Amino acid sequence: MKDIAKRVFNIEIESLKLVADAIDDSFTKVVEAILAAEGKVIVTGIGKSGIIGKKIAATLASTGTPSFFLHPGEAFHGDLGMVGSNDIVILITYSGETDEVLKLIPFFQWNNNTIISLTGNPESTVAKNSHFHLNTAIKQEACPLSLAPTSSTTAALVMGDALAVALMECRQFQHEDFARFHPGGSLGRKLLVRVKDLMRTDNLPFINEDASFTDVLLRMSEGRLGMVIVGDARHVHGIITDGDLRRALVRHPDTATLSVSEMMTKPPVSVDENEFIHQAEQLMIEKKITAVLVRSSNLAGLSGVYQIYNQ
Repeated sequence: MKDIAKRVFNIEIESLKLVADAIDDSFTKVVEAILAAEGKVIVTGIGKSGIIGKKIAATLASTGTPSFFLHPGEAFHGDLGMVGSNDIVILITYSGETDEVLKLIPFFQWNNNTIISLTGNPESTVAKNSHFHLNTAIKQEACPLSLAPTSSTTAALVMGDALAVALMECRQFQHEDFARFHPGGSLGRKLLVRVKDLMRTDNLPFINEDASFTDVLLRMSEGRLGMVIVGDARHVHGIITDGDLRRALVRHPDTATLSVSEMMTKPPVSVDENEFIHQAEQLMIEKKITAVLVRSSNLAGLSGVYQIYNQ
C-alpha cells in the first residue's frame, strides 16, 4: 500500500513539473487581464473539474479577487443572468471538448466576456475559442486505468493556486486584507484584533519588592495569571511567574529568607497595546511564555496583561 501511495505522489509530482515547464507568457497575460478587469472572475467546469473550479473560485475570492463558481448546468437554465459584461470567465475542462462547457461559449462571446481556459489540449475547441489559454497537459493520470481524473485535476488546482498567488503579490495583498475576508475564524481574530482589545486590565496582580514569599504565592493565586508584577502600573521592575517560583525554590529552599529580587525576571517581555494579536503571540511563542505585559501607547507605564491562552 505504501508503494502505491508513493507511486501516486511521484506521478502527480512529475505531472506538476511538466505543467510548470509549459508555463509561458500566456500566464502573465491572464494575470494582467484579471488585474485590469472591472468585474468578477467567474469559474466554471463540470464533474471533477467543477469541484476544482469551486476551490479556485474560493481561493481567488479570499485573496482579493472577487470570484464565484458557476455550475454549467444551472448556468444554461438561468444562472447566466449572474454574468456581467465586465466579468472574466475561466473555463476548466481537461479535454477541452466538454459539452456542458462548450454550450456556454456562445453566450460569453455575445456578452463580451474575456474567456480564459484551462485545458490539457491547446488545439481543443474550448482553447481555440478562448482569449487566453493555460496549458495543463500531463503525461499520465495517477489512476492505473487512466480513467479517474487525478494528475489532471491536481494540475488544474495548482494552476489556480498560481494565479491566486500571482494576483495577491501584484495587489500587495497583506495579512490584514486576508483577515477582513475571514472574520469568523481564529485567524481573522488574530489578524484583525489588537492586544488592547483582549488584554486584561482589572485586578492586575501587582506586588511590592519587599513582599514575602507567602505574599507572592497568595497574590499569584488571586491574580489567576500564573504571574505577579513587581512594582505598579507606572513603574514595573520585573515579573515573577510560577516557573520563576519553582526555580527559586530549587536554588533557595528557605522561603523565609527568599526575596522578590531573587525570584523576579527583569526586564519583563512587553508589547505595545496596538500590536496585532498574531504579532504578540508570535513573540510569546518565540520566548516560550504564556503571558506578556502590555505597554500603553499614550501614557507611560503598563496598561494590561495579555495571556496567550485566555481565549
